[in-house]
Amino acid sequence: MLYLRAVVPPPISWGRRAVFYSARSMRIDIITVLPEMIEGALHTSILKRAQEKGLAQFGLHNLRDYSLDKHRRVDDYPYGGEAGMVLQIEPIDRAISHLKAERDYDEVIFTTPDGEQFTQPIANELSLMQNIIILCGHYKGVDYRVREHLITREISIGDFVLTGGELAAAMIADAVVRLIPGVIGDEQSALSDSFQDGLLAPPVYTRPAEYKGWRVPDVLLSGHERKIQEWRLEQSAERTHRLRPDLTGRR
Repeated sequence: MLYLRAVVPPPISWGRRAVFYSARSMRIDIITVLPEMIEGALHTSILKRAQEKGLAQFGLHNLRDYSLDKHRRVDDYPYGGEAGMVLQIEPIDRAISHLKAERDYDEVIFTTPDGEQFTQPIANELSLMQNIIILCGHYKGVDYRVREHLITREISIGDFVLTGGELAAAMIADAVVRLIPGVIGDEQSALSDSFQDGLLAPPVYTRPAEYKGWRVPDVLLSGHERKIQEWRLEQSAERTHRLRPDLTGRR
């Protein structure tokens, strides 16, 4: 594992909470039957940059490598005769046990449509952790004993069903790793994203100041910092009320 020289940056505030960080490398191990589905995402853009800086590591583990079946099978028919296939507990247990023998893990996450809804506060929480395992669901799901005995947290990215949990795992990894200090050059950029304060982000503009008669709001060109901040807050509140009124009750 890569470690950086011990440095204590200034505290970063999420809403009313300030957190002190020490430089460290976060590791996310992902267990999946389709590693090729997620591999590209882990070596692109912010996630690639995080690895190059030594701030994050990813381990992709093909669940079939932990099968004792000669055909590397990891699924079977469900008891009771329900339609679909179910991931077996044995290869999953072997995969998780193998990883836990190498290091301690803060969370073992299972991606599933019936898990808790993934939100920005959860991403903030996970970004403080050192080592995480993400088990990608597939087929009809996993033998429920996996969820009862091997999983510490179940996360959903929405009320819909995907072919597998690989895309959900990539989304979680991206949302979490980008919050690690040093991954994004301007840390305040991540802290001003939508949902960090329970509000949607305000509109943003860049050059030219006018295009086809569509002008950038004058206040953003004024250079008056206090008025700009007031405008941004007003816009965030208005957009949240109009587009995501459900968020106002969470604040």
